[in-house]
Amino acid sequence: MPAEQPAAARRPRRETVTGVPRSARRPPRPLGHAPARSEISEQTSLGHTYVRSLMRSQLRAALTALATLALAVGTLPLLFALPEALDSTAPSPFVWAALGVGVHPVMWLTARWYVRRAERNERDFIGLLEDR
Repeated sequence: MPAEQPAAARRPRRETVTGVPRSARRPPRPLGHAPARSEISEQTSLGHTYVRSLMRSQLRAALTALATLALAVGTLPLLFALPEALDSTAPSPFVWAALGVGVHPVMWLTARWYVRRAERNERDFIGLLEDR
C-alpha cells in the first residue's frame, strides 16, 4: 500500500470564480436615444417643459444677479449724500473709495456667481438629456 499523502496534497486545487463584468450586465444606451433628448427633438409637450424649465432657471439666476447689482448701485446716491449731510467738506475721496472698494468687488462677485450658476444649470440640463 502506498504511503499516505499529507493533508495539503489531498485538497482540491483552488479556482477563482468571477461574475459577469458590470459593463456587460446591461448594455449602455446608444447616444441620442435618451428619453429626454428625443422628447426635445420631437418637440413634444414634455420636451417643451424641459426647455422651459432650463429657461426659467436661467432667468431666475439673471434676475437675482440684476437685483443684487441694482441694490449695490442703487444705494450709491444715498451713500454719496451721507458725507455731505454729516460734514460740508468735499466727499471726493469717499466717493472714489466707495466706487473702487465697495462696488467693483460686489459686481465681480455677482458676475462670477451668475456665470457659475448658468454653467451649473446647463450641466444639469445636459445630464438630464444624457440620462445620467
